Amino acid sequence: MSIVQYLTRKQLFLKKRLRMAKIDSTPDEYVGKAFTSSILFGFSAAFFAFIMMSKSELHIFTPILIGFFVAWVFFKINMKKVDVRIRKRAKEIDREVLFAGRFLLIKLNSGKPLINALEEASYGFGEATEYFRDIMRNIHMGTPLEKALEEGTEYCPSERLKKILFQVTNALKIGVDVTNFLEAILDEISDEELTDILRYGKKLSSLTMFYMLGAVIVPSLGMTLFVVVASLISIKLDMVAFSVIVLLLFVLQFIFITLFRSARPNMDV
Repeated sequence: MSIVQYLTRKQLFLKKRLRMAKIDSTPDEYVGKAFTSSILFGFSAAFFAFIMMSKSELHIFTPILIGFFVAWVFFKINMKKVDVRIRKRAKEIDREVLFAGRFLLIKLNSGKPLINALEEASYGFGEATEYFRDIMRNIHMGTPLEKALEEGTEYCPSERLKKILFQVTNALKIGVDVTNFLEAILDEISDEELTDILRYGKKLSSLTMFYMLGAVIVPSLGMTLFVVVASLISIKLDMVAFSVIVLLLFVLQFIFITLFRSARPNMDV
């Protein structure tokens, strides 16, 4: 067994995760590419470390250890990219899943068959409609409707869309009206989004207070007091000191902007 095959066996559910991330590679191919790039980064790090340490008294094995460590870190990063891609797709689907589900419900209530409703829901833009397009592609290739929906539920990165597909599949298996199940799960998703909005309102008030204190009041008053004290004790302030202070203020503003963006609910209005 090669090293790539051994590393592939160590990655749990990699084939499923690659399909959920929509990466068109087999597990061996993806692990092979990740392993090759990691070895190249590790070799480069070991080479530069050897050049930097050639005049020092450190042990000769130190660059080799650095190379192995860098290769291991980059391999872990490459494998984590799959999970990052899955989470990104899940967020994009969750942002549109309520509108896509309601569109599907409207088509079913108007008398359209389920397969025709799914076909019309696959037209448009966005990750949610693209996921319906993948389901319809499997159906056109000869996969039965129930099996296509089951596969869509299994490989769906979004928990909310997975709930919709699961309820539709169960309704088909039982033989009852799909619209009742779909309407119930859409109401549940709508309540979840409303709860997220209310929770965001509470977080926003707290973040705004911390922003006013940490990014507006404290820096302005602190700079004023610092300049006054520096003039009294004869501390010379040059452009380098002011440039460092301005850079720190930019970093502080960026941190608060990131916090505001991360706290925002993942939905379109």
